Amino acid sequence: MIDAILLIAFGGPDKMDDVRPFLANVLKGRPVPPQRLEEVVHHYELFNGHSPLNEITFRQAAALQALLAQEGPRLPVYVGMRNWHPYFHETLEQMSRDGVKRALGFILSAQQSEAGWERYQENIAAAREQLGPSAPVIDYLPEWHAHPRFIAVQVELTQHAFAQLPPDRRAHATLLFTAHSVPLAMPGTPRYVEQIREGARLVAEHLGHARWSVVYQSRSGDPRTPWLEPDIGAALPRLAADGVRDVVVVPIGFVCDHIEVLYDLDTEATRIAVACGVNLVRAKTVNDHLTFVRMMASVVREVVG
Repeated sequence: MIDAILLIAFGGPDKMDDVRPFLANVLKGRPVPPQRLEEVVHHYELFNGHSPLNEITFRQAAALQALLAQEGPRLPVYVGMRNWHPYFHETLEQMSRDGVKRALGFILSAQQSEAGWERYQENIAAAREQLGPSAPVIDYLPEWHAHPRFIAVQVELTQHAFAQLPPDRRAHATLLFTAHSVPLAMPGTPRYVEQIREGARLVAEHLGHARWSVVYQSRSGDPRTPWLEPDIGAALPRLAADGVRDVVVVPIGFVCDHIEVLYDLDTEATRIAVACGVNLVRAKTVNDHLTFVRMMASVVREVVG
């Protein structure tokens, strides 16, 4: 019997004093050059060290719990973070105190990658082992990258972005769907790429927009290691050279605003676009949009009944 839902997220710092400890958690065991680390610290400085990821995730949880209370099944919704408070072990301890024996884990990564799905499950398994016999069992909800409601909310948000362009330029704009880059050698990368492309294709088809492609962002690690490309920063000048005037960026690989959206897209990619004469408009991430919350509830019901 399922007693609760656990939203599983990346986590983010709340203030500048949190940034380096947070990044130490993120980069644990990964060879990231010191220069790249300092660059990322500077990105957080521009936002006073605050990532909105945590508060948005809790809004998602509250909205989901309210919807489930209204429409069923009536289940409490918890939040656990991999890299910041509340850490997985902290949330599992609270769930145990509340009498939760078995929960459904909802991984807040639309596409399945080793970094975005398997690593979360490994970390939760370690947290359960740390807690011992009282730790609730966590089952995991299935993939949802192409769920009709997820596609529907992406379509709606992309339409809002297109509406910011002059009507006579919309048909000629290029749609760029963006997701987090990962190393080519990472296990499961072909599946990850396939799911990104499937979601992008479905959104473009619903919009009837043929000018689209997938790009990547936010790579880190050793620059000699091959990662998924093209990076959005390299794609924009090429589009400008091909005569593209307008680009609509859809962060289909992210379900809330956080620094990799606010800096990598709204700051850095926008700066590059301005420099090469391209008008860049970003579609919003799904955040706690009601359609996305309804999608989460639908996925839960498909399992719980």
